[in-house]
Amino acid sequence: MENVKIQDLFSFHFLSSLTLSPDKTRAALVVQKANGKDNDYDGDIYLYEIASGAVRRLTSQGDGKSYTWLDDTTLIFPSAKRNKALTEASKKGEPWTVYYSIDVTGGEAVEFMRVPLSVTAVKPLGGDLFALTAKYNKYAPDLHSLCGEEKEKAIADRKAEKDYEVLDELPYWSNGAGFVNKDRNRLYLFDKSTGKLTPVTAENETVGLLKTKDGKLLYISTSYDDILDQASGLYLYDIASGEKKTLVCQDEDLKLGYADFLRDKIIVAATDRKAHGMNTAYNFYVVGEKGLELIAENDYSIASTLGSDVKLGKYGGYHTSGDSLFFITTRGHANHIGKVTLGCDKVELIGEPIGSIDDFDLGDDCFYFIGQRGMRLPELYSLCGKEEKRMTSFNEEYFTAHAIATPEPCFFENDGITLEGWVIPPYGYDPSKKYPAVIDIHGGPKTAFGTVFFHEMQAWAGMGYFVFFMNPRGSDGRGDAFAELRGAYGTYDYDDLMKFTDAVIAKYPAIDTARMGVTGGSYGGFMTNWIIGHTDRFACAASQRSISNWVSFSNTTDIGYRFGDDQMAANTWDNVEKMWWHSPLKYADQVKTPTLFIHSDEDYRCWLVEGLQMFTALKLHGVESRLCMFHGENHELSRGGKPNHRIRRLDEITNWFEKFLK
Repeated sequence: MENVKIQDLFSFHFLSSLTLSPDKTRAALVVQKANGKDNDYDGDIYLYEIASGAVRRLTSQGDGKSYTWLDDTTLIFPSAKRNKALTEASKKGEPWTVYYSIDVTGGEAVEFMRVPLSVTAVKPLGGDLFALTAKYNKYAPDLHSLCGEEKEKAIADRKAEKDYEVLDELPYWSNGAGFVNKDRNRLYLFDKSTGKLTPVTAENETVGLLKTKDGKLLYISTSYDDILDQASGLYLYDIASGEKKTLVCQDEDLKLGYADFLRDKIIVAATDRKAHGMNTAYNFYVVGEKGLELIAENDYSIASTLGSDVKLGKYGGYHTSGDSLFFITTRGHANHIGKVTLGCDKVELIGEPIGSIDDFDLGDDCFYFIGQRGMRLPELYSLCGKEEKRMTSFNEEYFTAHAIATPEPCFFENDGITLEGWVIPPYGYDPSKKYPAVIDIHGGPKTAFGTVFFHEMQAWAGMGYFVFFMNPRGSDGRGDAFAELRGAYGTYDYDDLMKFTDAVIAKYPAIDTARMGVTGGSYGGFMTNWIIGHTDRFACAASQRSISNWVSFSNTTDIGYRFGDDQMAANTWDNVEKMWWHSPLKYADQVKTPTLFIHSDEDYRCWLVEGLQMFTALKLHGVESRLCMFHGENHELSRGGKPNHRIRRLDEITNWFEKFLK
């Protein structure tokens, strides 16, 4: 069998966007593969026939990365590849989204409709009527309403304005989107037969979720003119009358995570963020005559927070059936499907605690989900009762041909708490020999590691490294109290990681303690920066998309003005000393560890300046260091970055380890 290699990224199939047809007889999903030549991902829509188990590809041009069921046998999907003229017009500022339809029983894709907007989501309402959300900026000229010289002048003016940015609100930029001043996600009605667009929401309102039923639109949105907060409102719009009803006021300071129709009621997931700040879990409510009525308290996530570097595309999933809402939740180091039922005040868990559930839908008698099981890469599975079955084999050839190690548990106690960690021994591990080792730290911090396939970890194990990882306090999966880290970054979480390292060394004497490295991204990057300023036990470090200075982070990044204050329990003006105490940059003069920094110039979540500050400090203090900056990439480099950049990133880190640990 072959070892897992860095270049294997080009062999993986990435599965996402699972939905069943309205009659529940078919499942559609998106399958993507890395394309090194174009430095992009080709994505196509596949169909799974539930009765026969047959799998077939519906699209073949690499542009099927999202879709919507129109009816039992028809899908519509947007494509920017098939109409070059409109694609060029969109680049010049005249937005178009062109949808194509395809009959799943046979036939080629044909143009279905053109929408003169940059559409982000579409919902069929019957006949030629659609609800959709689309990008909107009140300062942008409406090129669709212009023609001739007037349009050419507007295009020229728009091109000239790209030489500068005007900022008058927060956030002014957003990771993965660039500068977003006055950008909103606006809700519209669109009549395909006439081309008429009717705005439903205001110019300053941005929509985060949309559901439709019986001629009504249910949506969560936030209105703002100056500073975007996490507070949101819930609204119901009657299409026939045009009447808008407020169900939950935005000024109630609630953060709404989800809402849906549930029989004759509306179910809502909401948090007041009081107990544990912005990371406080969502409780479940129904909309009553006097506001929200609690139906079930909840102490856990309502989405998958399990880390992996082989997920790509749209994930998630919330579905209603009968009296119940179903959703994904992280418990411990695995995912379940959670169930909330009217009249029952507890969340029920469905499925075994093994691996991930990344996306799912409800059949008549079964659940269907995309997930990672038994160290496999993502596949489609069914769960009927308690029987789970793999339905596809997109990555099976790779799985059977490669030596993929199952992480071995290394649980330990600290401060009276049992903590979960794992170790992947090197391929061909011989206990009588000595090996280098790497500790990998997850982001978040409110996310979790589990026993799923992680490309980078398996590649390092294949090259002769021990790889170990854990869920320190601050991680997800064990309730809000366990995840509480506000005002404590670098304290008990650091202690957990160091004592875990001690436990791993004690259990695996073959680890050469003089040849250990540390790496991590985002929160893991912060912790890598923190570790090298507080111990020199690691021979090298690779800090990725990190935080080094809470003062600069809080006042420059897209979420910093909320996240920094909340997580530090301090701000620049009230207690800058505390923010500085928790900043790795404060301790940079104590660093002795050779450190590689990985950053992207469009990462507005952990901005480039965070890495530059730490890199500069290490250089000034004579510590061997290197910074690799990726142009055109953002915070998702390691998970969704361009394929060749992902390879270069992993090469950079691996070469750094090879230099100092081999």
